[in-house]
Amino acid sequence: MQQLLPVSICGILPKNVRHIITRLCSFFSSIYCKVIDPSKLDKLPNEIVVILCELQIYFPPSFFYIMVHLVVHLVREVRLCGLVYLRWMYPVERYMKILKGYVKNHYPPEASMIERYIAEESIEFCSEYMTKANPIGLPANSWHHRGCTSKCLHGVNIVSKHRSEVLQAHLYILNNTDEVIPYIEAHKAIVKANNPRQAEKWVLMEHNRNGS
Repeated sequence: MQQLLPVSICGILPKNVRHIITRLCSFFSSIYCKVIDPSKLDKLPNEIVVILCELQIYFPPSFFYIMVHLVVHLVREVRLCGLVYLRWMYPVERYMKILKGYVKNHYPPEASMIERYIAEESIEFCSEYMTKANPIGLPANSWHHRGCTSKCLHGVNIVSKHRSEVLQAHLYILNNTDEVIPYIEAHKAIVKANNPRQAEKWVLMEHNRNGS
């Protein structure tokens, strides 16, 4: 409504309709700012009245239901209640989505929310507490994973490869990467220009490969 709508309607609506919608979006941008000059609020009520009057010219009567009329009172609401971003419902609605994700049993949804919320808070509290606590019966190094060696890794099978195998795998990856193909083709062109016999071998190998 504040930034994307004026961009999305460019070129798809008549100029006069596009102009009044852009003015409406600018009005919302003005009252939703994080810093508002009180002296500029005096002009906004007259601005929104003119915008609504022009909207009545271009839009049918079915467009003007109660929510469109309430726009007139938004400036007075800013004067009485303060900045909009401190009291709008977007953060609450986003958090409601998180709470709805906690529901596993739809028969008592509130109990599922409470149970998952308490479990999450308990885990976060324990994780913050355990980092500062002194463990009992366990060495401090193994508890905090300080100076961890291969003995600290349980259930992990580490296999060491020879350098030739690593280089072979690296070359295979480079030869099958789209970004490297132009450099390979340029290298082949240079080699073919400097060594015609090698170029004939490559042509024969490609012919045999395509034939197979």
